Amino acid sequence: MPASGVSAAAIAARLSALGLPTRVEEHRQHTSVEAEVPDTLSAASWREVLDVVAEADHFGLLATSLDDRTLWAVVRKAAPTTGDVGGPHHQR
Repeated sequence: MPASGVSAAAIAARLSALGLPTRVEEHRQHTSVEAEVPDTLSAASWREVLDVVAEADHFGLLATSLDDRTLWAVVRKAAPTTGDVGGPHHQR
């Protein structure tokens, strides 16, 4: 498992320990974690959740008009250290 998968799995495990159902998905350039957030989550639990997702490269909250709330976090995979990294417009 790539390092991003290990980090994402650790984030998912910590969110699950806080009572949030999670799912982890591998993508080409990142690993994502999503968790459904119940309306009943306390302020103290929110602080813990934010501490957990702060370990990701990016995170956010998707809220719908149906009162569904999905927390997401993304851990980027390391870029290749040699070779063409996506063409001349993507070189660093």
